Amino acid sequence: MNTRDVKRKLTAILSADVKGYSRLMGEDEVSTVRTLEDYRETMSTLIEQHRGRVVDSPGDNLMAEFASVVDAVRCAVEIQEALRAKNAELPENRRMRFRIGINLGDVIEEGDRIYGDGVNIAARIEGLAEPGGICISGSAYEQIENKLPLGYEYLGEHFVKNIAKPIRVYRVPMEPGGVAEATRRKKRAGLKMWNWAAFAGAAVLLFGAGAIVAWYYFLTPSTSPTGIPFEQTRSVKLPEKPSIAVLPFTNMSGDPEQEYFSDGVTEDLITGLSKVSGLFVIARNSVFTYKGRAVKIERVGQELGVRYVLEGSVRKAGKRVRITAQLVDASTGGHLWAERYDRDLKDIFALQDEVTRKIVSALAVKLTEDEGNRIVRKGTDSLEAYDYTLRGMWYLSVITKEANDRAREMFEKATALDPSYALACSLLGRTYLVEWTFGWSQKLQSLEQAYEFAQKSVSLDDLLPWGHGLLGEVYLWKKRHDQAIAELEKATNLDPNNADMLTGLGDVLSWSGRPEEAIVLVKKAMRLNPIYPVWYLWGLGHAYFLAGRHEEAITTLKRVLNRNPNFLPAHVYLAASYVELGRWDDARLEAKIFQEMSPDLSMEGWRQRLPYKNQEVLDRLFNALRRTGLH
Repeated sequence: MNTRDVKRKLTAILSADVKGYSRLMGEDEVSTVRTLEDYRETMSTLIEQHRGRVVDSPGDNLMAEFASVVDAVRCAVEIQEALRAKNAELPENRRMRFRIGINLGDVIEEGDRIYGDGVNIAARIEGLAEPGGICISGSAYEQIENKLPLGYEYLGEHFVKNIAKPIRVYRVPMEPGGVAEATRRKKRAGLKMWNWAAFAGAAVLLFGAGAIVAWYYFLTPSTSPTGIPFEQTRSVKLPEKPSIAVLPFTNMSGDPEQEYFSDGVTEDLITGLSKVSGLFVIARNSVFTYKGRAVKIERVGQELGVRYVLEGSVRKAGKRVRITAQLVDASTGGHLWAERYDRDLKDIFALQDEVTRKIVSALAVKLTEDEGNRIVRKGTDSLEAYDYTLRGMWYLSVITKEANDRAREMFEKATALDPSYALACSLLGRTYLVEWTFGWSQKLQSLEQAYEFAQKSVSLDDLLPWGHGLLGEVYLWKKRHDQAIAELEKATNLDPNNADMLTGLGDVLSWSGRPEEAIVLVKKAMRLNPIYPVWYLWGLGHAYFLAGRHEEAITTLKRVLNRNPNFLPAHVYLAASYVELGRWDDARLEAKIFQEMSPDLSMEGWRQRLPYKNQEVLDRLFNALRRTGLH
């Protein structure tokens, strides 16, 4: 084709597909096809009414284009509301929930078909939407930000398959009662419903939840709404000990719904290796940014600063599982070890332990007696409980009240099947802590339930880092600082390579009056997790402020705001740092921004909740803020 003859245009693309279509077809093909035809007719009618046209509709997919992004989004909202009404008439297991993605992009037009990255991005964004939900790209958001009475949640930047640059993604909330009503409720609720990915959960951070968010992030898969953009791609110096990154294992099952299982296998391998003190293991946050991307092992080694890379795949079919794994020397591209395992699914835990030991052996690392015991999982003998736990971890990553409730259901099923499953117990407790910290429940009962499950988890398995981490976080909220430190120190001793645990411990040390120690820990965590999330920078900036190192605090907090201008705590402590240095104009500017972002925030209520151990530190902070005009 002569490129001069190619017809291009800018258009709004709507991509939709059915979540769980394979399961629906497997259970009842005839009923599924009839429902799909009915729903597709409804969607096509609404698309035509909003001046769009259906471009393609293979299988359970539907693609449409619109001349206007406004029309595309209005249509998507009406589609989801219409299909929600139809689903209400069906049994739960027969409901057909579409995910919708919308992008404004340049496409190639050939007859009635359209092609190009603009189309591909819409399809990838659709995959980030919740069942029954809508996600839009940054280019689409820029067109409708102030034109529709809708609420938008910024979900961060995401690297998506076959697209070189990260894509900004926004969620259009689809709560019952309509998006506009959800937006009004959100505004009335003030900071309680602060946007997570824009770190409107930042208010939670400021209230002492740095450690909490640290632990929360460790459990989230890369496809969560909190994608982490690359911040450093330069080569870094290799550690003295053997260093390794475990890339996300590829799901070869042919079913996108099995992603949770391949991600779970990857995380289990990272967790096992992380417990070995003789290894340097890159955090899961950094490695999961490579998920779905074609990468060169040599470049991965350079970007993450490691000598070795483990990659592989998982195929789960019925009661069988196949895992392939290969260990590569990133400096040469040479293979040190490779293996393929075909096992019964019931052997999955022993198989993961075997792979971990093979890697440790290949790298000639000696295990201490305690480490040898720790990398052999206690876990559970119930495959069903394990499966429910992996599903719960996926829901926990979505970071909405509804998803958190769903995660709790999964963990409750897991613990019902195996009451001695310590990991499921600690994660169940985490759902209550998340509920309380995000303001979805103001009842102290939620915090107490998190406390009870943390204690139970520790009693079931004292060698499980998660139970001690959860217990430490709850102690921080209870302002029992010494106990919080003790539990988090035990967690990091049990899992010395866990960057998020180190940052969480650093946060607690900051609140406890030991900021210099916190600075060391956060910097260590940044090396273990070189593609670190923004709250690492917040923890470092907070520690600098408390240590009286205000120039460094200002530099670091500005980096936070470069990553996310809506990160509320950065504006607060930046204003206070400017006061300490006598830079009054800068201080008042930051205070003004803070007031505009949170006009209904009670300073006194804020003060009561901050978990500083030292009252003098609290006085100093609020005296500085009052001098900027904040009350």
